Amino acid sequence: MSEDQFEDELDGNLSNDTRHPMARRFRGYLPVVVDVECGGFNCTTDALLEIAAVTIGMDEQGLLFPEHTHFFRVEPFAGANIEAAALEFTGIKLDHPLRMAVAESHALGEIFRSVRKSLKANGCKRAILVGHNSSFDLGFLNAAIARCDIKRNPFHPFSSFDTATLAGLAYGQTVLAKACQAAGIDFDGREAHSARYDTEKTAELFCGIVNRWKEMGGWEDYES
Repeated sequence: MSEDQFEDELDGNLSNDTRHPMARRFRGYLPVVVDVECGGFNCTTDALLEIAAVTIGMDEQGLLFPEHTHFFRVEPFAGANIEAAALEFTGIKLDHPLRMAVAESHALGEIFRSVRKSLKANGCKRAILVGHNSSFDLGFLNAAIARCDIKRNPFHPFSSFDTATLAGLAYGQTVLAKACQAAGIDFDGREAHSARYDTEKTAELFCGIVNRWKEMGGWEDYES
């Protein structure tokens, strides 16, 4: 399916008189922030070790806020490659007795269940992944979906919102820690490279950039 066909299909499923402000804001898409920690850079061969997702809400003034966080430590799939350098970088200890990892299918099933609930609550038809260098996270998400043979993927399969790009535009910074600092968001480098922490900080950054744009007059049809 081409991008135009995908967009036309989405438009055909949306009511023109929808009252949901989130659906109006992003053309029927619900932003969901996702971060993954992995055993390397190759999404087809390297293990998915952690995944977190933050759904985004909108208040009565049309401002975005991080809503619910979902986080799972993930068991490496059979035959997965795990680079020692990746574990050293993330600090993940696969043999930690409190790691309590779950199968990929369980982690994705729980996250997707929450995403579908948020889609319904906001009158949206599809989620769109938000990530810092989002193509990396989307690649690993799609690879895990394929391995688990999940038929009902709530996310757009190839489009995403990249906060590295957005932060480069808004603040002249593309590194997450520096972008958060420029945006006035607390960032603890000791907590970085945890999927939960990075996802929550990315969600704060995304909401801050979108809200700042609205406050500057960049999006005026909240009440339309």
